[in-house]
Amino acid sequence: MVSAPGAAAGALAGGALAVAAWHIGPAATWLPGLRTAYFPGLDGRGAPGRVALTFDDGPDPLSTPHFLRALEALHVRATFFVLGSRLERTPELGLRMVAAGHEVAVHGWEHDRPWLPRPGRDAVELARAAAAVQRITGRRPLWYRPPYGILTGGRWAAARRTGLRPVLWSAWGRDWTASATWDGVVAEAAARLGPGGTLLLHDSDAYAAPDSWRVTLAALPHLVAYCRGLGLEVGRLGDHGHPGSGVPYGFPGRAR
Repeated sequence: MVSAPGAAAGALAGGALAVAAWHIGPAATWLPGLRTAYFPGLDGRGAPGRVALTFDDGPDPLSTPHFLRALEALHVRATFFVLGSRLERTPELGLRMVAAGHEVAVHGWEHDRPWLPRPGRDAVELARAAAAVQRITGRRPLWYRPPYGILTGGRWAAARRTGLRPVLWSAWGRDWTASATWDGVVAEAAARLGPGGTLLLHDSDAYAAPDSWRVTLAALPHLVAYCRGLGLEVGRLGDHGHPGSGVPYGFPGRAR
């Protein structure tokens, strides 16, 4: 017969395991094979004649203006997933993005890793970031991509409460690494990028190898040329014919 203290300890342990599963379970969607097969919306899959071009980690006064000028020269509009704390420090860059026809989405308030469950803080910070985007740019953000692409139960719930649709990516260039080269970024992206895909790049080195943004900038015209060579239009996520949030059934952010 199990004693009362033993039963209580078992219940506490079971509760802790349930919380841990709720917190970290959705992070499995980081795996590209799983995402592609089961959650095409979360994978950023859209209209087959298009590619969505997205940038994370800005805005950055040292690098983002270079990307805005390059995109203008290429006649491309993109989606920038910004951090609320950085946008508040450089609101003029958010205004420049919108004035140039780009889309501003939410990357969070700070660029942190969600090691421990903190649903209350997640809700507050995501709402704060979304409010900063709307207040500064005059546009309500639609999309949310968490730092490192790690979605948790708390972040799913916070996105749903804030009215944001989570989306990760279907291809990246690994442009944040110290060993990245412009042609390596192009090759890495091309290996997975195809019709209807969403490409992840970075317009800042704030959370990457120093000066890595210069590699991304050098790769950008080649990436656009590659997509156009396939007959694909390069543009914003909002124009992508995106099917929805791609939130897995039973996760806190499940679309209804």
